[in-house]
Amino acid sequence: MVNMYVDGEWKTDTYEFSDDDGEFDRSPTTFRDELGTEQFPAESGRYHLYISRACPWAHGAAMVRSLMGLEDDISMDIVDPYRDERGWQFTPQKDDCTTDSINGHDYLGETYIAADPEYTGRVTVPVLWDREEETIVNNESIEVMRHVSTAFEGNGTDLYPEHLREEIDEVVDDIYDPINNGVYRAGFAGTQEAYENAVADLFNALDAYDERLADQRYLVGDQLTLADLRLFATLVRFDNVYHTHFKCNVQLIREYDNLWPYVRDIYQTPGIEQTMNMAHIKEHYYTTHTDINPTQFIGVGPDFDFHADHDRARLQSE
Repeated sequence: MVNMYVDGEWKTDTYEFSDDDGEFDRSPTTFRDELGTEQFPAESGRYHLYISRACPWAHGAAMVRSLMGLEDDISMDIVDPYRDERGWQFTPQKDDCTTDSINGHDYLGETYIAADPEYTGRVTVPVLWDREEETIVNNESIEVMRHVSTAFEGNGTDLYPEHLREEIDEVVDDIYDPINNGVYRAGFAGTQEAYENAVADLFNALDAYDERLADQRYLVGDQLTLADLRLFATLVRFDNVYHTHFKCNVQLIREYDNLWPYVRDIYQTPGIEQTMNMAHIKEHYYTTHTDINPTQFIGVGPDFDFHADHDRARLQSE
């Protein structure tokens, strides 16, 4: 079961994570408007981003904002990594957490109700809020990443170049089910068979992308793109959380010849490290999913160096 709104009322027993075959079933997002349109023009200071440092989906949006230098154009609040039965909460007394500086709410769910008093669905991050219309523009992570990348110019960094968009979208789609969502399919599987299927899909895909990255620095073209940010958000959490907590324990990312240097390469890209908070990541997963980890003990390790030399610049064309 998950906690969600039904016709504007908060419920705690309404939605099964797994389908009849025990497969993890992720519900679709609801707010899907596009930034950069007549209704939602790209205006500096108009939009606000709500994220969790723990969440890989929200991490992608935070990385786009940082890499493009949009901190002064799009403001941002950060929820508590621990998600209780009321959902994502604002607890400014905790390190790297904030108030709701726009609406003054205690819980992010109140922002969803402010946008739609009859809202039915889960409360997820990221959320892109429009100050002028006082509504949620979009809460689908990859769409927020695409829209911000194309609607704003920022510092000129182009993470979604037009000539590569088709291939970027293909890679984003290709990694979603087996890798990005695959770790959740394993962690929240309702049967042994569903878990084993998810793990098989996950590591088949990781093996394939490790091979792909043997002779190219980035996933698409010769530059960092949204495809890399999408894969990185999962890989950077893998050894600390997914390997143990979600039982994705066939192999560590650190044991891959190319994926591990690739993770360090992306991490060391200016603008990325400040979007990371491993303490938030570990606290969220180990304390929030009590059906998986009823003791709520937070794993101590592992400890490794994201700043170690990666030697991947040699793969980039001049």
